[in-house]
Amino acid sequence: MMARISDFQVKDVVNVADGKKLGNIIDLEIDQTNGNIISVILTKPTKGLNFFSKEEEVSIPWSEIVKIGEDVILVRYKMNAEIDEKSTTSLKF
Repeated sequence: MMARISDFQVKDVVNVADGKKLGNIIDLEIDQTNGNIISVILTKPTKGLNFFSKEEEVSIPWSEIVKIGEDVILVRYKMNAEIDEKSTTSLKF
């Protein structure tokens, strides 16, 4: 099954550990040697309407994605997660 980045950008990313929305995907980090997705980059939701504040970006390793649903992407996110470049396994959805 083919997927486009725009398919991912409209889905909410939710942490299965606490049920909180982490944000929305804005980009993907891809290994250029083999084409595997290394991580997804998302922006955390901002509190309030401060136009001058910079949105915080979060990188979540592809291996931490639990399930990709129609409206939601479930992830197992740890605050200080390191990207393990060896764990760029394929995810079927």
